[in-house]
Amino acid sequence: MIGVIVLTTMTAAMNTPMAMAQEEKTGKETDWLQELTSRVTLNGYAQGGYAWQDATARSRNDFNLKRTLLWAKARITDRWSFLFMHDFSSVVQEFYTDYRLTTGPFVTVRVGQFKHSYSMENPLSPTQLELVDVYSQAVLYLAGEGPDPLNGVNYGRDLGAMIYGDLFDNHLHYELAVMNGQGINRRDGNSDKDYIAKIDVRPVDGLRIVASGQKGRGHAVGTAAWNPGIKEGDNYTRDRYSIGAEYKTGSYAPGRYKEARPVSVRAEWLGGKDGDVGSRGGYVTLAVPLLNGWDLVASVETFDRNTGTDGWAQTHVTAGVQYWFYKKCRFQIQYTRCFCGDKIGKDYNWLQSQIQVAF
Repeated sequence: MIGVIVLTTMTAAMNTPMAMAQEEKTGKETDWLQELTSRVTLNGYAQGGYAWQDATARSRNDFNLKRTLLWAKARITDRWSFLFMHDFSSVVQEFYTDYRLTTGPFVTVRVGQFKHSYSMENPLSPTQLELVDVYSQAVLYLAGEGPDPLNGVNYGRDLGAMIYGDLFDNHLHYELAVMNGQGINRRDGNSDKDYIAKIDVRPVDGLRIVASGQKGRGHAVGTAAWNPGIKEGDNYTRDRYSIGAEYKTGSYAPGRYKEARPVSVRAEWLGGKDGDVGSRGGYVTLAVPLLNGWDLVASVETFDRNTGTDGWAQTHVTAGVQYWFYKKCRFQIQYTRCFCGDKIGKDYNWLQSQIQVAF
């Protein structure tokens, strides 16, 4: 909340000369509250629910609160904006500024801490994704969402700078970034930077074909059982690639959340290398609207943490439904059967439910 207060104060200060000039021209007194509210928007969401699984000898079940995010975005000028995001269940997630260099959407510069461009799923909000567990296993690991002990928990975010834009009447979107490679809220552990590129081609309405890649060097903050060659404090090669596609029938209309949801299918194949150990995996996720706000959700995903050693692969098959009861608000229930390599553990069942409230 401190960040929001600072943000609104900064915005008001930046707008003072503009408002004074306007007042001098028109001779009318400026409505400061209206000026502020027209330039600052607040958004947020919370996700929590209940889960049961029998991955260990003794099954466990618990209620959980996964995310409680609030962010403020200030439109300083028509080309310049600033965003601050905090997760009250975790840490500060994002703070960055965007400045559009061209009159059209061709070149925009972003500097700060934000979700990096690698993979199709990582830049997407959890409020948009179909699975209760949000991202696929391959994206969770390779994009640095959390389960990689070498990289630490970074929620798919990093500190750096990016240039992005849309070309050819929005049929081509590009992103080029230079990042620390160390993750959120901490300095780089080495002098090397990570380079990330993404190309998003949109040949026809509803279809996206996306390729992304990352070239860099990590600085290990821990150790991983499947990659014993890297010790805590080591610098190591950390490269990534992905290619995927998504197709949606029609477009989403927020005011008609029960009638205008598209059928969507998204598939992606990803891979990477940490030191001498390669990892790879992929997913196919489908969402089909049924009736009166209900969707059918299905997904198949697989990921192998160490392609050179047997026993580290894992496959998830998920089926469930979700009910949109108001715009961005929904209830989800899903069952997942997990097939594990012998170095991970036994096969297990996973039942999850979640409620999402967003504005």
